[in-house]
Amino acid sequence: MTTRALVLGGGGITGTAWQAGMLCGLAKRGVDLTEADLIVGTSAGSVTGALLRSGIGVEELYDMQQRPPLDTMDVHMSLLTTLRLAVELLRSGRDEELRGRRLGRWALDRAVHPDVPTAQARFAAMRARRVPDFWPDGALHVAAVDAQSGALRVFTRDDGVPLHRAVAASCAIPGAYTPVEIDGHRYVDGGARSSANADLARGHDRVVVLAPIDAPIPFSQTIVRQLRRIGATTDSMATPDRASRRAIGRDYLDHSRRGAAATAGVRQADADAERFASMWN
Repeated sequence: MTTRALVLGGGGITGTAWQAGMLCGLAKRGVDLTEADLIVGTSAGSVTGALLRSGIGVEELYDMQQRPPLDTMDVHMSLLTTLRLAVELLRSGRDEELRGRRLGRWALDRAVHPDVPTAQARFAAMRARRVPDFWPDGALHVAAVDAQSGALRVFTRDDGVPLHRAVAASCAIPGAYTPVEIDGHRYVDGGARSSANADLARGHDRVVVLAPIDAPIPFSQTIVRQLRRIGATTDSMATPDRASRRAIGRDYLDHSRRGAAATAGVRQADADAERFASMWN
């Protein structure tokens, strides 16, 4: 029997919106990616994946991006935070766990600053965005990184961790949010390892990737390389085209661009639908 996986990469608030537009646009063209046997979610993708698995349809997911945000936490990626992230990434080289530890250490140090939202604020934001406590039916893997060991952690329903806590951990961007503590370990954004962690779809016959950001991490494996490593075709990946990148903007946490990013995703899906249909269907 053919198995299919949907990989949803990281990309902040606007990344979630763009994914919603792509999913809605593709569904209107007969490509229903929500039928995936497995959804892999990293950061923004973990939010999208959790909402899809919780029964929110793609049209409703798109409509949510056109309305005012449900959570009131207003965080932006400052230039200073972005530069510090770049420095830590460059110093880490190709060692994935060293990179996770360096970013985790910095995130833990930053956690004492009053301008960095707490983990409790992240939990509240996840609930406001309708991410439930329980894990719904359908396989969902949520990627995060242990802030102290640097190791990848993949949360599933078998772990006994509330879904909204796992998603908050996957979205805990170092420097922007405090790490999330779960069972005595503290976790940061799964994007600290890879922008999409596409290799977690290993073993599935067909893999589609919606990645708002493609390999922003210096020295890390690109999504294309991860797909090749697991034997998946690289033709089934979508990243924002030029128009979508303009709509998304430079600040991936900018709530005001959600509607434009989602609309750009729908438009881009029209161009990509035939390519995805020939593989997914």
